[in-house]
Amino acid sequence: MKDNAQGILDHVSRLYHRYGIKSITMDDVARNLGISKKTLYEYFRDKKDLVSQVLELEINQRCLIFKTLEHRKLNAIEELFEIYSLIKSQIHEYNPSMDYDIRKYYPELYSHISSVRRKMMFENSHKNMIKGRKEGLYRKNLNVELIAKLHLFRIENLYNSDLFTSEDLNSFDTFHELFVYHLQGIMSEKGRAFFEKNFSRFREHFE
Repeated sequence: MKDNAQGILDHVSRLYHRYGIKSITMDDVARNLGISKKTLYEYFRDKKDLVSQVLELEINQRCLIFKTLEHRKLNAIEELFEIYSLIKSQIHEYNPSMDYDIRKYYPELYSHISSVRRKMMFENSHKNMIKGRKEGLYRKNLNVELIAKLHLFRIENLYNSDLFTSEDLNSFDTFHELFVYHLQGIMSEKGRAFFEKNFSRFREHFE
């Protein structure tokens, strides 16, 4: 039953990202999956429960990706580009109407998910800077706590601002400038040398 629920959540997640949440009813979900609504309710109490589990699944999947990165032999700069490559793919799949629907129709759920996302982003940024400082790739006098907060603020506002079009958010130039802006403020001379030497390899993440 757990595997079946996982398959349903994966499928519904794609539906929500494509069409938004409000427009997709439980009838639509059942019909799209080729199951009865009665069967669907064996897994989920109601639509709110389904939405909640879809969002929790997405959070857990991102956490798993971050944990997988920790086991790869990457330095802090390489790791950062892997993380931003993930963010770019998420923005590419991002549907503003889905975010709007959660905020309007499920405010408590939106508050919870936003808090979890913020905590995850802050912790990963914090870990990355601690790692980079130990490797000598980031400045020794780096104020990790403060920079992690500033970086989180920048990312959150990039998602929420209407200054950028979807084309802007998916372009190499936008992400290049965002990364360089962040990295130039935290890299040591050793880190800059590594970045310049490997820039062409990093660029492949965004093309």
